[in-house]
Amino acid sequence: MSRRCELTGVGPLVGHSVSHSNIKTKRRFLPSLRETALQSEALNQSFRLKITNAALRTLDFKGGLDAFLVKASDEKLSLRARRLKKQIKAKIAEQNAA
Repeated sequence: MSRRCELTGVGPLVGHSVSHSNIKTKRRFLPSLRETALQSEALNQSFRLKITNAALRTLDFKGGLDAFLVKASDEKLSLRARRLKKQIKAKIAEQNAA
């Protein structure tokens, strides 16, 4: 199970824990992930994605899952999110053509 956000690509970072005596010990900073059901208005379907809490706030700000995915770059998205983005774009194009 990957500790990576499916929408923003945020993953673990590495750094140091610094003691009072200034001894550095390697540590990992893990992202705050949560598995969330997100609703797609274009597809009228719910999807379960593993995203960070910051990405969840960004989804609210951008106007939902569809608006976020249409504008997101493919490099940051997971394979599942890229497939979802492709489906949403196709559905939107179909609705605009009709």
